[in-house]
Amino acid sequence: MITATTPKGERRRQALVAAAAELLLEGGFEAVRHRSVATRADLPLASTTYYFESLEDLIARAVEFSGNVELEAMRRRVGEVSHRRRGGEATVDLVLDLLVGTDGHDEGARGQLIARYERSVASARHPELREVQLRLRAQLDELLADVLRRSDRLVRPEQLRRLVAVVDGAVVAALTEQEPEPRRMARGALLEVIDIVAPATPQRVDGYRTLD
Repeated sequence: MITATTPKGERRRQALVAAAAELLLEGGFEAVRHRSVATRADLPLASTTYYFESLEDLIARAVEFSGNVELEAMRRRVGEVSHRRRGGEATVDLVLDLLVGTDGHDEGARGQLIARYERSVASARHPELREVQLRLRAQLDELLADVLRRSDRLVRPEQLRRLVAVVDGAVVAALTEQEPEPRRMARGALLEVIDIVAPATPQRVDGYRTLD
């Protein structure tokens, strides 16, 4: 990759990354090609090879861009969450706000979910993508831990992956349905295990700790 040392160069590079991210969301990895990215960004075809070492490098940057956009939306949602003791259903709903989204019938949200899982599967084959996914996943784990703490739940790092795996499995299964309802399916699955993977913190009564 050639470093964009000028403001104009950096703007062009970011425009290409954003264009590639849009194409990923709309059509998956097959939609991201040098020509399609340059056309979407309204830049010369040669710009994609000037600013990036390879198509794989551009795709990795686009995946990171998309992931960071999603994480920023999650951070805003977490910032709205007050710190209070929550039951299982309220806690699950907050977790699903982050991992699935709030509107299960919105086509844009469904496309974003599909793109997210496509990125995860692709990272198993491509080292550059794997490194990006690991960085994004670490930040996601921090946000989930924050939501659980704000809900007065115990955070056990070894259980965060289990929590995400339960949601991932339900969402992927739902996306293959004729009338997909990923949030509903994930909610049912997570309600069964939330008090195991993230139990409520013990309460203090007259100086002693007790469980609900």
